[in-house]
Amino acid sequence: MMFSSKQFSTSSNNLRWYGLFNLILLVLLCAWFWQKNQDIITPDAILPADNKVQCISYAPYYGKDQTPFKIDTHISTTQIDDDLAKIAKISHCVRIYSVGQGLDYVPEAASKLGMKVLLGAWIGWTPADNEKEVNLAIKLAKQYPETIKGLIIGNEVLLRGEQTEATLQKYIERVKRETKIPVTYADVWEFWLKHKNLAKSVDFVTVHILPYWENDPQPIDHAIQHADIVMDKVSTTFQKPILIGETGWPSIGRQREESIPSPTNQARYIREFLREADAKHWNYNLIEAVDQPWKRELEGTVGGFWGIYNTDLQPKFNYTGPITERHDGLTPIYFGLLGSAMLMLIALAIGERRALAVFNMAILGGLTGAITFLQFENLSTACGNGDIISAFTCVQAAGRPLFSIIQLLEWFYFGGAVIVGLVAIFSFPSLMFKSPVHANNIIRISLVLLLLGAITAGLLLIFDGRYRDFPVIIDGFIAIQLSVGLMIANVNITFPKQPYTALGLAALIAAIICYSFEPTNWNAIYWIVITLLLAIACGPRKQRTVI
Repeated sequence: MMFSSKQFSTSSNNLRWYGLFNLILLVLLCAWFWQKNQDIITPDAILPADNKVQCISYAPYYGKDQTPFKIDTHISTTQIDDDLAKIAKISHCVRIYSVGQGLDYVPEAASKLGMKVLLGAWIGWTPADNEKEVNLAIKLAKQYPETIKGLIIGNEVLLRGEQTEATLQKYIERVKRETKIPVTYADVWEFWLKHKNLAKSVDFVTVHILPYWENDPQPIDHAIQHADIVMDKVSTTFQKPILIGETGWPSIGRQREESIPSPTNQARYIREFLREADAKHWNYNLIEAVDQPWKRELEGTVGGFWGIYNTDLQPKFNYTGPITERHDGLTPIYFGLLGSAMLMLIALAIGERRALAVFNMAILGGLTGAITFLQFENLSTACGNGDIISAFTCVQAAGRPLFSIIQLLEWFYFGGAVIVGLVAIFSFPSLMFKSPVHANNIIRISLVLLLLGAITAGLLLIFDGRYRDFPVIIDGFIAIQLSVGLMIANVNITFPKQPYTALGLAALIAAIICYSFEPTNWNAIYWIVITLLLAIACGPRKQRTVI
């Protein structure tokens, strides 16, 4: 079927409504940026006179291609020296989880700075590897008895199901016989309550309290209260000293029910925890010193953003004074101006000379540019360092090729959705003013790809939702434009009833199932709305008379 330009040309009246629609969206977006860049006042942390925390987890795998999954990874003494010199400014002590890959140098480096070390021996599936870790930990404990203040034999081994309680007891009792340093085992607090007999073998009990990761995720308003409740349970159960071996809050990542990662929530939790620790005289270790990009392979986006420092070793927040959610500066404005210029040029290039039409494209372009800035930001956090091949090799080396395929599928979808969305938006001038048949085909293809991506995202959220992000920022704006925007502009996209209806229905059903798992997660609600809008974009619309 052939269509004339006039049949699809958007009238001046429709352009006014469409311009107002996008102007409102732009104002709302600007208000959001403004609000997120304002200072927020939270209570200051209470610290000793030297402003240092008791202890903080240290893993040096924050640089490109640094990951414990690669057997040949070796951290240089220079990096460890530099890192500890930085960390020594904020902490008296570091906790390490393994003595392999060069980390056996940490006690020596710490001794030079007058720091203490909670030294961990990594216990996993393989007995031979476990023996190497334990033997080296014992050797270091004898070599640096003044620096190493505790030996942590195994970290969340019972949680992962990699060894039995009896096997752990044998490792712990052996280390106790051969060293004079206090020995412990570290796990989430629930597993300590399930394995109470293990307390007989340790000198002190090391529990992990992570309100975000709880089976019942805690909102930031209840996080410290939750820590209090857990400490009361643990303290009344065990008659030995208690160390909070891990506690903290992520700055970026997936919302879990009402538990929301954000820079301000991270700063707030750490500050409030330090106040509570001071009041209750808790012994603690914060997680963690530096963001760990490699953890995104295991825990999704959120896994990489628990650090007090980012990967450039810059602090994310201060312990006192106001805090800010974002630090955008003028970058969103630059993206918006670039988007405006591009869509205006496209409109002029196809021969559109109506000032109202060009102005509409300028507003739409400004929106598109600012949203694209957020999309790129989202991609950079969700996809690690952006080195997909490196990540693929890394995960395969860990023996998880299926996981690699799923991860790559998700990454390609996230990146592909941004590209598809931009192509669709940049076809709008042609769709409205000049060559609707070709633009109509572009929108058709874009919607098919977006719906397939939404189905993929929905399935990943259903079957592996604990570690998957809702792609709200990726799909939200394009869904609004393809449905509500084009409807207001009086542009009708022609679709065959199948397969678009089936795709839209499948995506919507998947989104509803995701919501049923987390009814208090507003991202799950947004995702239903987004998939509904994509489905609506495929539905029939009455074509109004062109004025």
